[in-house]
Amino acid sequence: MRIVRDFVARGKPVAAICHGPWVLVEADVVRGRTVTSFPSIRTDIRNAGGTVVEEEVVTDHGVTTSRDPDDLPAFCARIVREFAA
Repeated sequence: MRIVRDFVARGKPVAAICHGPWVLVEADVVRGRTVTSFPSIRTDIRNAGGTVVEEEVVTDHGVTTSRDPDDLPAFCARIVREFAA
């Protein structure tokens, strides 16, 4: 969790897909951010102060999230772009 918090605090890119945003919730870095995820964890994201949208991939201030493996093409393209920036 410390590594995730540190990356986010330093503005380094972070990415999570499917249930991965649970790590972002646990690290307390979704508050005030717009993210997407697998449907079953969306309540946890909202309870942690995040805004959930139904999109295949979302990037908000360096944090990239995606819903599920079907979104991998869009997710991979986005994280390549984000990590290369």
